[in-house]
Amino acid sequence: MTEFAAVLKHLSTAQKPPKGASLYTLFVNRPAGRFLAALAHRSGATPNQVTVLSAVFTFPALAAVALIPPGTAMAVCVGAALVLGFALDAADGQLARSQRSGSPSGEWLDHVVDCIKIVALHLVVLVSFYRFFTLPSPLFLLAPMLFELAAVVIFFAGILTEKLKWRAPEHAPAPSPPMLRSVLLLPVDYGLTCVSFLFLGNQDFFLTAYCGLLLAHVVFMGAFLVKWFRELR
Repeated sequence: MTEFAAVLKHLSTAQKPPKGASLYTLFVNRPAGRFLAALAHRSGATPNQVTVLSAVFTFPALAAVALIPPGTAMAVCVGAALVLGFALDAADGQLARSQRSGSPSGEWLDHVVDCIKIVALHLVVLVSFYRFFTLPSPLFLLAPMLFELAAVVIFFAGILTEKLKWRAPEHAPAPSPPMLRSVLLLPVDYGLTCVSFLFLGNQDFFLTAYCGLLLAHVVFMGAFLVKWFRELR
């Protein structure tokens, strides 16, 4: 137990900077990922194995959304699996940084799995809406399509911006209060989308929450694209 605590303490120094992270990431996902990374370290697992384990929890849960009629028990299981899969996604990076075992192939695998799950998540919601939901209007079938568009654009453009920043001159943007920024970013945190699936059994509540998160993603997509373009100019 003492060794586990020492590993956990060491992992606390292998965190990404808090800039650009929401409250969920800072206070839920990264601490959970740190705990899981410590368990992985004790068991001798590699970062790539943790990435694969994240997919093992995520993709069967997403398949269940498309194949099984929503219910309370099903929603809790799906939501819990998605939340755990996201925590494992944080664990692989922390484990790689703490072991100094990061590699281009590991980063590639992590990003590819992330991209697949973002696309698949909204595709299975579309299927679930079509098969199992009593929608107020067929137009609501457009919601998962728009959500997927916004989520993929934010994901891809954010990664591309990070990769290109080394070519651009540094500019010091006007700082905003870190806590305020973390609060504002909460609606576009993938973790909050995972949490919303805990309520999939209540169709009206889930539809309202999902559309609210969609609206936030569309608004932030526009804001992020303008911000990132200006940073690279």
